[in-house]
Amino acid sequence: MALVRRIELVEEVIGCCGIKDGCLGMFLKDPVVVGSVMWIAILASREVKRNKPYRARRMGEDMVFWRDGDGKIMALGNYCPHRQALLSQGKVVNGLIQCPYHGFEFDGTGRVVYVPAMGRSQKPPSYLKAKSYVLYEQHGIVWMWYGPGKPEAPPRFFDDLKGLEAYAEYWETWNISFPRAVENQLDVFHLPFVHYNTIGRGNRTLINGVAVKQVDDLTFVWSAVAEKDLGQKPRLKLDIDPREAGVYLEFIYPNLWQNHISENMRVLAFFAPVDSQRTVIYIRFYVKPTGIKGIDAVLARLGMFFNVYILHQDRRVVESQNPGIIGDKLIAPDVPITIFRRMLLKDKELLNRLGIKVV
Repeated sequence: MALVRRIELVEEVIGCCGIKDGCLGMFLKDPVVVGSVMWIAILASREVKRNKPYRARRMGEDMVFWRDGDGKIMALGNYCPHRQALLSQGKVVNGLIQCPYHGFEFDGTGRVVYVPAMGRSQKPPSYLKAKSYVLYEQHGIVWMWYGPGKPEAPPRFFDDLKGLEAYAEYWETWNISFPRAVENQLDVFHLPFVHYNTIGRGNRTLINGVAVKQVDDLTFVWSAVAEKDLGQKPRLKLDIDPREAGVYLEFIYPNLWQNHISENMRVLAFFAPVDSQRTVIYIRFYVKPTGIKGIDAVLARLGMFFNVYILHQDRRVVESQNPGIIGDKLIAPDVPITIFRRMLLKDKELLNRLGIKVV
């Protein structure tokens, strides 16, 4: 009975896609989450300044971030192991985080290197160790390792963004679960309704085919043909590489998304889980109309106003959803969401961190 119940719950989480059994194989081979790349983007680099602790809650854990003497980002659990004071209320001293209560100083591994009450002549006890986290910083983004053991490879990123240096950045916290936040950006057919007066104008409500291509074990791209409904029978699948469509979407599991509008214009987003009910939405708007970084950066900041408006159109609806995804009944154009859910269900570490239980 337990096995039967698990199968039922897995089907509920994935959702009925409205296509015959085995339909996902029409679009791509079954994605597999590789344990060597279990990184999740959690912060924008500019949130963490030099010589100042930064408090943030991620994956249900209260954390303190700071930069050491070389500018490398560090993170510990926010509560001092001595008497549970908040380290984020302390100071950065010589690249170490100092507890505000008794002045204990910790390095990025969580080891206490100095206890003022014991003096510098005595070695601090090894049991005074704070929880530490493995971080990776690149492209102005901070990733956290959530897998077991040590990482064997750096996080994946969108290689085709290397030539786009100018961007504007914005983030805000939504009262919604991590899967809901991600899946809003995987949804290809809400535009005529949620964004009826912006990017969804034209009343193109019919999805006449979806093209999906798996790039690697964590990455897939997709595009869809949206048309006015004139009574035509919609196609299920488009036999093209989505990247040939010009405008397409790309997702790197677990939480990086890109809207490839053109070679010189992109929207990037990542979704940082605060806890089971809240997610920080980060968006970037990349542009390169002139090739002059300073001018392009100004244009990106101006264009961000429109992107934030679109984001708030989404927020109004997404925050109204039931945060749990069990019970959803998906349909054929929901293929990108179905793929994401299959990947998520394979990722036991992330499910545990997010408090999502399928047993």
